[in-house]
Amino acid sequence: MNVNKIYNENCLNTMSRMKDSFIDLTVTSPPYDNLRSYNGYSFEFESIAKELFRVTKEGGVVVWNVSDATVKGSETGTSFRQALFFIECGFRLHDTMIYEKFGRIPTQDRYYNVFEYMFVFSKGKPKCMNFIKDHKNKTKGAIKKADTCINKGNNIKSGKIIKTGEFSRRSNIWKYATGGNDKTGHPAVMPQKMAGDHIVSWSNEGDLIYDPFTGSGTTPKMSVLNNRNYIGSEISADYCEIARQRINQVQLKLF
Repeated sequence: MNVNKIYNENCLNTMSRMKDSFIDLTVTSPPYDNLRSYNGYSFEFESIAKELFRVTKEGGVVVWNVSDATVKGSETGTSFRQALFFIECGFRLHDTMIYEKFGRIPTQDRYYNVFEYMFVFSKGKPKCMNFIKDHKNKTKGAIKKADTCINKGNNIKSGKIIKTGEFSRRSNIWKYATGGNDKTGHPAVMPQKMAGDHIVSWSNEGDLIYDPFTGSGTTPKMSVLNNRNYIGSEISADYCEIARQRINQVQLKLF
């Protein structure tokens, strides 16, 4: 199995050649519901979830960005069913995060849709939690005792005294503009910054990042920019070529 390569095939074929506990982090946004037929292709969710558990290292993470279609007046709930199945496979649901979009998707009979789920699954306790600190503190300079953990809803104070810095850890709602990537021809491109923020948060430099639905190559591209290795699977030859071009452009600039 070669790394830093996009394989033009079904991701089940790619993962079948991976040894157990091979991947540090998966960051992906699969087609869902009425988009399940993807450029003429479809995918087997349950088989993919089982294989992702097998190939993920202990302490590794899978970031699964999905939403639900509305069919005959009802949201499908596919995202929740997928999350529960990941748990059945052995993953922990480490965090249910929200991708909030700039702009609104108009709807006739409900509030405007502005978000998607970013389920963060972990195989055991995540080995990497490099939290992004960009929330500006109103209490900068305040002196307080540090929290060591949360037990049954109660913070346990340590003896350590800390001074509040200028920035603290962000919340689990992340806001990005849709689009804004390279012109890819892909119908649903993951925001580059979102992929990059997850890569930085849940992996270290030199780790191996996987995307089973690589599309136009946003996860591999951001892996390269953040000094990680990558493997991609993409069943569409057209998208594979777009992804390779985007990655080559980044590598030319870097090297």
